[in-house]
Amino acid sequence: MQNRDGVTIVVFSGDMDKVIAAFNIAVGAAASGKETTMFFTFWGIKAIQKGNLTGKSFFGRMMGLLNRGGINRIGPSRFNFGGIGRWMFKQMMKAHNVTPLEELRKMAVDLGVKLVPCQMSMEVMEIRREDLIDEVAEPAGVATMLEAAGRSFATLFI
Repeated sequence: MQNRDGVTIVVFSGDMDKVIAAFNIAVGAAASGKETTMFFTFWGIKAIQKGNLTGKSFFGRMMGLLNRGGINRIGPSRFNFGGIGRWMFKQMMKAHNVTPLEELRKMAVDLGVKLVPCQMSMEVMEIRREDLIDEVAEPAGVATMLEAAGRSFATLFI
């Protein structure tokens, strides 16, 4: 029988609070020796983008402008207030010694968490591989995510 000791996290949301939760869980799982995979799809891809403008077509460029990626551009799901909420949450996290999101992502990478971008989402949103941080795996489809989930005792959708 296959060892089912891993953790797979599907990161669908691009909201700061949800991405923080996803990376916290991934770091905790990897630190405890679990094979950990994060599959970034649709809005979640923002967390692994460099932050440059994306898109070739008119709609792709509009999407890239209105939904600009980059971990430091991610706002909270509530109380964002045009970016003020993001700043406020970062200040509150710092005051309470909570690890910043960019550092959490680096910890995940350092612990060997596999960051997998969704190929279909990238195609639809006109995001190229070079628009993503260097540490991500090659873009893959749902079959790759399901394979990782099959090796996992926990699969989370955030």
